[in-house]
Amino acid sequence: MSLHLNIEDLISARTVETDRIEFKEGWNPDAIYRSICAFANDFENTGGGYILVGVAEENGVAKRPVIGLSYKEQADIQRKMIGFNNLILPVYNPKLSIETVDDKQIIVLWVPGGSNRPYQVPEHITSSTKRNFYYIRKYANSVKAELEEQQELISLANQVPFDDRPNTQANLGNIAMLLVRDYLIKVKSKLSELVGRRPDTDVLSQMELISGPNEHIFPRNVALMMFSDNPEKYFPCSQVEVVHFPNGEADSFNEFDPITGPIPSQIKNTLDLLTSNFLKERVSKSTTKAESNRIWNYPYQAIEETLVNAFYHRDYQQREPIEIRIYPGSMVFINHGGPDRSIQMQAFQMGMVRSRRYRNRRLGDFLKELELTEGRATGIPTILKTLKDNGSPPPQFNTDEDRTFFEVELFIHPDFAPKPPFVLPPLNQLTTRSEIDNLLTQLIRYTGLDQAEIDRSAIAGVQAGAIAEEVEVLDNQVKELVSATDSAIVSAIAGAIAGAIAEDEKNVLATGLLPKDRDTILKHIGVTNHRKNYTSYMLPLVAMNWLTMTYPDKPTNPNQKYLSTLKGRLVLELLKHKIK
Repeated sequence: MSLHLNIEDLISARTVETDRIEFKEGWNPDAIYRSICAFANDFENTGGGYILVGVAEENGVAKRPVIGLSYKEQADIQRKMIGFNNLILPVYNPKLSIETVDDKQIIVLWVPGGSNRPYQVPEHITSSTKRNFYYIRKYANSVKAELEEQQELISLANQVPFDDRPNTQANLGNIAMLLVRDYLIKVKSKLSELVGRRPDTDVLSQMELISGPNEHIFPRNVALMMFSDNPEKYFPCSQVEVVHFPNGEADSFNEFDPITGPIPSQIKNTLDLLTSNFLKERVSKSTTKAESNRIWNYPYQAIEETLVNAFYHRDYQQREPIEIRIYPGSMVFINHGGPDRSIQMQAFQMGMVRSRRYRNRRLGDFLKELELTEGRATGIPTILKTLKDNGSPPPQFNTDEDRTFFEVELFIHPDFAPKPPFVLPPLNQLTTRSEIDNLLTQLIRYTGLDQAEIDRSAIAGVQAGAIAEEVEVLDNQVKELVSATDSAIVSAIAGAIAGAIAEDEKNVLATGLLPKDRDTILKHIGVTNHRKNYTSYMLPLVAMNWLTMTYPDKPTNPNQKYLSTLKGRLVLELLKHKIK
């Protein structure tokens, strides 16, 4: 039967770590069965591994094109494995599939962690004299377990991770095969073609999603987490609760409807909710590079990693939801079931997390195959790097002494941080244009924009011919600035501007929303292109930096045009809000 994931993703180690994959050029049963035993023992609870027979290795990477196996070799291997599997104690049968790679066929042995561990196997399975040993994985090698490791391995006999245990309260009818098929299509598995054409038990058995004898089959917990329409029925409170405290916990709050459903849907719907309601981006142009500067109040990847890790590492036996609490200056993720006691909290801040045991090894595999997580403790380093690249403060990690919960707090980017309200001076102090200009400067600084940098970037863009792009950036920044300002303040400033600026000057600024030469602007307001008219109508606006030359260092440049600046556009936008 086909493999449950895409063979190209596996052979290139895109969705499975390299130390969980072994490449074998040919059939070497002694070495292969030592690795089968080691993967089945799954000493680190990472989910077992894969052995690809017919694929040569070069520096730890599959050599392409693959060598492949003939039909006779495939048949001989399958025949011999029936007897060899019985030599593993207790008996263990890896999943075997024949896959086509580079127009040749190879055998893939999927060896998930066994539920009857620990396992032993003869050191030389083909020898007449057989001595059994326990094997475990160390890095990318299968080695004999030392005495201390044997004792620890034996202690794991009854410690099958919760997500890999059969759920006796459910039956096969509780697994939605449509969700199984959608998943297999997403990961590009050929097994998707067999859904509906072969018995459901065949497909689910190949994916290791069911357990028990044929007469009494139960779904495993991970099958219900991933492919049940209502996993909360089997894992109470298996949901996400989002609460928004716009003014802090002491004030009123907004509680969203709980997010339920299969885990992939919960992840998607939670990310959609956070993105549409709370994520904001700010774009600014730079004079030193072609690309725009983009910052987020909370970078999406940091939120995604934090959320997925909460699902991956939570304790599904605890009747507590994943909580997301959003405050004016931070976003807090809380999941129940804290980190292993062996991990010091300082390790999280340094991004040096190394877990000995994974609570939900099978769930992690499914999330990795959907490219929602990379596993292997890469989530924390990714969060730290993403926040640093965005210019955001580092996160705060928290748990209690008993490790009953784990909390991650992401802090808002300083440019989006809440500020004290903008204080408007008495209106009797806004009688001249210079006083209004000073107030506009304060308002622009208050909202975090760099007026000089923005205007320089616009001028450079116009000189380079990128007029439409630069004008759009300017207009968007003005609209964002006005929308972020209290409406009463906007109306008050608009009234003061209306009393201090002449109608002709307002028309000059409106004409300069796109770069125009002096003659065009003056004719637009009904006067001739004379030095006296330029001095009266345009030069005062240039002096106050409400209007700028597109070649400010060369006033007599024959290509000279005039463009309304950020402040000039702000004047026009504010005037739209004047109370009539």
